[in-house]
Amino acid sequence: MGQLAVAERETPAASEQVPLRVHPRIFAALGSDLVTNDVVAVIELVKNSYDANAGSVHVRFFNDASSGLCLEILDDGCGMTREIIEDVWCLVATPYKKEHQYVGQGSARRRVTGEKGLGRLSVARLGNRLHMTTKASGDACWEIETDWSMVTQGDTLSDSFISCRQCLEPESFRETGSGTCIRIHDLREAWDDGQIADLEDNLRRLVSPFKSKSDFRIFLSRPAENESDDKEEMEITPPEFLLEPKYRIEGNVDQQGNVDARYYFKPIAKSTAAKGAAREKAIKASWDRIQKAGPQRTIGESTKFKFDPDHADCGPFEFEIRAWDIGSDDTLEISERYEIQKNKVRKSIRAHKGISVYRDDVLVLPKSENARDWLGLDARRISKVGTRMSTSQMVGYVSITAERNPRIEDTSDRERLASRKEVAEFEEILRHIVGLLETQRDQDRTTVAREKPLEDLFKDLSADALLSEVKTLRDADEPAAKAVPLVQNFNRSLAASRNAIQERFLYYSRLSTIGSIAHMLVHEIRTRTMIIGSFLKAIGSRVKMLKNENIATKYQRANRSIDVLEHLADTFLPLASRGPKRRKRQSILEEKIDECLELHKNDLDAKNIKCSAPDSRTNVAVDPAELEAILLNLIGNAIYWMDDVPENQRKLEFRIGPAEDESRAQVQVQDTGPGIDADDAEKVFWPGVTRKPNGIGMGLTVASELVASYGGQMALERSGADTGASFMFDLPLSTTT
Repeated sequence: MGQLAVAERETPAASEQVPLRVHPRIFAALGSDLVTNDVVAVIELVKNSYDANAGSVHVRFFNDASSGLCLEILDDGCGMTREIIEDVWCLVATPYKKEHQYVGQGSARRRVTGEKGLGRLSVARLGNRLHMTTKASGDACWEIETDWSMVTQGDTLSDSFISCRQCLEPESFRETGSGTCIRIHDLREAWDDGQIADLEDNLRRLVSPFKSKSDFRIFLSRPAENESDDKEEMEITPPEFLLEPKYRIEGNVDQQGNVDARYYFKPIAKSTAAKGAAREKAIKASWDRIQKAGPQRTIGESTKFKFDPDHADCGPFEFEIRAWDIGSDDTLEISERYEIQKNKVRKSIRAHKGISVYRDDVLVLPKSENARDWLGLDARRISKVGTRMSTSQMVGYVSITAERNPRIEDTSDRERLASRKEVAEFEEILRHIVGLLETQRDQDRTTVAREKPLEDLFKDLSADALLSEVKTLRDADEPAAKAVPLVQNFNRSLAASRNAIQERFLYYSRLSTIGSIAHMLVHEIRTRTMIIGSFLKAIGSRVKMLKNENIATKYQRANRSIDVLEHLADTFLPLASRGPKRRKRQSILEEKIDECLELHKNDLDAKNIKCSAPDSRTNVAVDPAELEAILLNLIGNAIYWMDDVPENQRKLEFRIGPAEDESRAQVQVQDTGPGIDADDAEKVFWPGVTRKPNGIGMGLTVASELVASYGGQMALERSGADTGASFMFDLPLSTTT
């Protein structure tokens, strides 16, 4: 008996199939988790109307005598048949839209925007009771009713039902022959004026405001104070001034990640005499330049994903970003030009602010106020000495498609993009495009403190010209009264120069503090990265021997972190070079050129830049560190801008010869890059002026002022598409051997 009992216990029991079940509370639970707020819920229902190929949708709030505030969403879309209601609408997480990705025919053909079945969850979130009427063309009209509070009381979803019956066709469907009308009763939220205003703002962004003619119109009605009153309906359209921005950049990104754009500047005021002339400029940026622009990203972002240096994988897309100055005078200018209230200017920009992503012409991101700065543009502003724009100044449109950009997807809550390499590339390119817009905008803004070089400001303090004019009046026996206007003009000029000098020295005083900090940062970063880099190099072969994928990934991230820190040090180098006091006053010019070229050897080789320098020995009375700062700035600029010319045309040449003053040497640094625009020729040495998206605008300022501190002058000799850029400067020859 004992042996038999053991045998019976050891025999495994036959397996049984246990069915999976879903509790009806799924509607309430997922509705709360996946649809983040009631505004997003309404947006999802409006998007369903778009997916139904509707030409228009009406969002209406109204007061019902029995159930209070109600919400109605009426469209003229394709409607639903009885089979669609049963097999698609009643099927939770249906793959129908994934399997039927397009609606309509010909020019009216659309790609559907929803795949996650959030429409029903949105309805369940918004209110307790649903009444829906729907009709497909050539089919009967159907009426659906359900009470979500009753549905969730069941034990399983299979025990839950909706009420569906054939009904008379409502008048609203008779003209179009099809459509859907959703009415939600017993709303869970009170929907005050603030929430409805928020909904209005989000509806404005649902379809791109840049489209001159939309095939999808949205109307909104607020609840009437009295049930008998007519509801005032408004079409959701952008204000006129959003169509005519002051600054604009538009273009496309190709399959490889290269940017081809055009920038436009158009003054708001009708008279452009004091505001500058309208202009436009073609701009290109290679993926190689974008992915090497370390300061555009944080260290965490740059190490999480490894970018391919040859191409991006995010897919091609189109973009347009519009921007405005939003100071008090600027908003007044817009208000007067377009005859709108001043307080509505910022409000209108705020309604669309930030960069919005549209997939197949329907908004993907951002969905809520908290997600407007999903690119991190506001936090990025503090990383640059100079001017960056905030999200409140720009309205951006990025057009992607499900077909061309399959890996750029939003998360289930529709509040952000999924974390993956292709999305990181996409975001990196967009931040670079914003940087291109900022550098061009900076050129078109008027900044008094930059209008003249520093030495010219001091020349304006001289009274020599005034004295000469007064003497002329005296010699001509003119009355003293005639000298008064001359003195008044001189006084005005003096006041303007004084203010400009004050602003300039305030700028420099801040830079002095930044320079001290930058010097410390560059020193500490370079010291630490050298030590860490040596260690990583030493253990590199052992990491390969381990053949452990996790360790290898961490090793690669550590190496990329070193690269990003080096980029950071390079960014601060122009400021850091201002900090240290000179200790030596003697250098061999040719040796320093060779050393600086060696420091840039990797970039020079990677970009196939041919360099030539004299092999003579010119002893100059210049501190080696300061001479290095001058040369590194010029070499770094040349390397950066020669990206814009074919590889076989990239050359960097140094020439050294005697200056007009025999006690000085003249140096010429010539590249074969795209040259410098004529409009920028006088500004390149001004502080804060830069055409690099991640530049700080101090490199040439520091270099020219270091040359000036040795009694010399730096100048841009010539520039243009055929000649590149050529910088000339002179340095004192050393009298010691």
